[in-house]
Amino acid sequence: MKMNPVVHFEMPAKDKKRTAEFYESVFGWQMQQMDEKMSNYLLATTTQVDEKTQRPKDPGAINGGFFDYGQQGTMPHLVIAVDDIVKHMEIVKNAGGKIMGDVMDIPGVGKFVMIQDTEDNHVGMLEPSMG
Repeated sequence: MKMNPVVHFEMPAKDKKRTAEFYESVFGWQMQQMDEKMSNYLLATTTQVDEKTQRPKDPGAINGGFFDYGQQGTMPHLVIAVDDIVKHMEIVKNAGGKIMGDVMDIPGVGKFVMIQDTEDNHVGMLEPSMG
């Protein structure tokens, strides 16, 4: 089976303004507050991205973001890229995991769904856009 890489991280935040100020001042990250259409997500750019694909230029580097505390849990989680999200949803279920909600289309990013693994960890799966 092909290895599927971690491509994004997500963490909960109780106060997005405070979170943005912390990560900007401590690590120099570029923070961008999204609107309600994007669930008030706080995008964290930790490394330079290719302007065409919006993917990190440096191999192995990932960007991330912050969701509302409690919205997708209270613990950080990773996002793993897959080639076919529908196929991988079946693989998750057959391996004893659960699908949490419906697939969301994130414009310019791809198709996304949360899963729960056999240890109750929440993990995101992303089928990236071919942008």
